Amino acid sequence: MVQIYTGNGKGKTTAAVGLAVRAVGAGMGVYMAQFVKGADSAEAAPLRAAGVGVEQFGQGMIIGRSPDDTDRAAAMRGIDAARTRLIEGSSGLVIMDEITVAIALGLVNLDLVLELVELCPAEQELVLTGRNAPAPLVNRAHLVTEMREIKHYFSAGTAARLGVEY
Repeated sequence: MVQIYTGNGKGKTTAAVGLAVRAVGAGMGVYMAQFVKGADSAEAAPLRAAGVGVEQFGQGMIIGRSPDDTDRAAAMRGIDAARTRLIEGSSGLVIMDEITVAIALGLVNLDLVLELVELCPAEQELVLTGRNAPAPLVNRAHLVTEMREIKHYFSAGTAARLGVEY
C-alpha cells in the first residue's frame, strides 16, 4: 500500500515515525529517507537504535535561498536509495520523508516519484510525507491523511523546539 501524510498541520513526519515504530515492533525491516533535511533530528537516533535505516538526503532546510545542484544531487541520491530498498525488498516499510517538499522545490521530478510508487511491491508499504502532495500522487495512493492546522504556536512566535519539532 502507498500512504501519504500531507497538509499544513504538524504531525506528518511524526505519523511516519509512529508507523516505523509499529512496523519494527512487528518484526518488519524499515527504511526512512529524509529529503531536504540535512542534519539529524531527534527521531533519528532512537529509530536507528531500533534497527531502522535512517538517511538524510539534503543540505539543510532551504529557506531564503534557491536550491542548487548540490541540493538536487542529494535528493537524487535519496531517490536512488529508496528505489534500491523497494527493489531488494529488505524493508517492509519504506518512508520518503518530506518528498513532496522536494518535488515542490524542484529537487526531484514528480515522474520519478510516481515511478517508485509503481515499483512498490504489494508486500511493501511506501509512505510519502510533506506539504502539498501533488494530485497525481494523491490519486495513486491507497491512504491519504491530511494534517490540517487549526492553531499553531509558531504564529505567536514560538520557535521550533528540540524533541517536539525536530
